[in-house]
Amino acid sequence: MKFILGLKLGMSQIFDEKGKVIPITLIEAGPCFVTQIKTKEKDKYNSIQIGFGNAKKVSLALKGHLKKAKIEKLVFLREFKNEELKINDKELKLGDKIDVSVFKERDLIKVSGLSKGKGFQGVVKRWHFAGRPATHGTKHELRTPGSTGGRFPQRVIKGRKMPGRMGSERVTVKNLKVMKVDLENNVLAVKGAIPGAKGILLEIRG
Repeated sequence: MKFILGLKLGMSQIFDEKGKVIPITLIEAGPCFVTQIKTKEKDKYNSIQIGFGNAKKVSLALKGHLKKAKIEKLVFLREFKNEELKINDKELKLGDKIDVSVFKERDLIKVSGLSKGKGFQGVVKRWHFAGRPATHGTKHELRTPGSTGGRFPQRVIKGRKMPGRMGSERVTVKNLKVMKVDLENNVLAVKGAIPGAKGILLEIRG
């Protein structure tokens, strides 16, 4: 299993050998550092916690937590479950560095991030409702949801598709292909689109 944290830089495009356009997303991935290792004997499951980013200030609690790994300041901490506590057959220890070199071109990865927030939206945008007819007496109701309940049980059933807040949810995209690995600048070029706005934190698994 491979994993790393990164920030979404934006989208671009490259061309293959036949001149076909390939849309890509650029991710600033790592370097990350191992800040905690959990084991089945002590914590009942195996996992590795890694940190990413340079923080200006950290709380005293976080400072004490990072001190065990001999690291000073990190912005993000995330935990990855890993049965073998390894990456590419290399056993990880506290303070070890993880960079983009763990990935190779043509690797298939899974990327998780927070989708763009779209605020409070109606049913047409949020759930793709068709809306009411545009003629035959319809007035000021083109985008209304229509009836939301019935005679029984005299209330709106829980889970009914209604207007509400849209976006800002954790989204995972699978089977994305790594097109380029820039070791010098810690950048991954991934084929296709990735959830979230520019600058959002991404969890990348291989």
